[in-house]
Amino acid sequence: MTASLRNRRGLVAGSLAVTAALALSACGSSDGDGDSGSKAAGSGTHTVSTVNGDVEVPVAPKRVVVLDSGELDSALSLGVRPVGATHSAAEDSFPSYLPASETKDIKQVGEIANPNMEAVAALKPDLILTSKVRDGDRYEQLSKIAPTVMTEATGSAWKENFQLHADALGKKAEAKKVIAAYDAHVAKVTEAIGGKEKAAATEVNFVRFVEGAEIRIYGKQNYIGSLLADLGMGRPAITDKAKDGFSYDVSPEKIDLADADVVFTSTYGDPGKAGTTKTMNSGLWKNLKASKNGKVFKVDDRLWIAGIGYTAAGLILDEFQADLTK
Repeated sequence: MTASLRNRRGLVAGSLAVTAALALSACGSSDGDGDSGSKAAGSGTHTVSTVNGDVEVPVAPKRVVVLDSGELDSALSLGVRPVGATHSAAEDSFPSYLPASETKDIKQVGEIANPNMEAVAALKPDLILTSKVRDGDRYEQLSKIAPTVMTEATGSAWKENFQLHADALGKKAEAKKVIAAYDAHVAKVTEAIGGKEKAAATEVNFVRFVEGAEIRIYGKQNYIGSLLADLGMGRPAITDKAKDGFSYDVSPEKIDLADADVVFTSTYGDPGKAGTTKTMNSGLWKNLKASKNGKVFKVDDRLWIAGIGYTAAGLILDEFQADLTK
């Protein structure tokens, strides 16, 4: 492990301690605050409007199961510890950026987009959080187990999804505090890297190496793209060519299209099989402006890409500031 990576991990750990103290102040399973719905806290149900129509959920759900990383981040950011959650197909544990003390007692209920329905039912949940893109074809089955609140998709809609999660969890008051803290954090980082004008004049690309697929130059319509937009960072013209705004995929022979003032990179899967090692040792990569100027930064894929939530965002902002102010 390089010294820079060690330093960034240390920064993440320190930031996470602060985040945990602020956002995870209410430990244990959900203790609904009654901010959502018309019934008194701790009793009854309230209506949540979802992509599948109105769903009646407990005012104060006590046994929550989440079926994606964004839902897990939302719950923990709001001080709700789920009783069950899915994990990435590439790994058999929950994202390491989340506090181990908050995830150690969460039961694994299969992989994201492939939950073990028996395991979910065995936990006797009173609320299930997921998305249509992950579990749309299982909605009826999940609804028979517990009230199921689905968002349309993941990624760029993460802020809207968080609001829906907060409504379902009875944590709308806590959500306002989390959002305010994020907005203040964005302003602080923007100022630290030189202000709005310098941010707009600095073009940033995010390059993801994916085992079994082409290299992805991330566009603007995704989680990381939304963070860069909040910071007011410049984006190279290539990002406007991203399919559906998500990514512009290239072969190693066209990696020069990823050129920018600053390039962040991550890898999903084995770096050898994903082409990370070969590509980053190539002449084309070494000739990138960011490479020549020492502005290429390797980051954790499970945080920057799979985090998709406010706790992840806070850590990413800390790393971003650390890298751009070196």
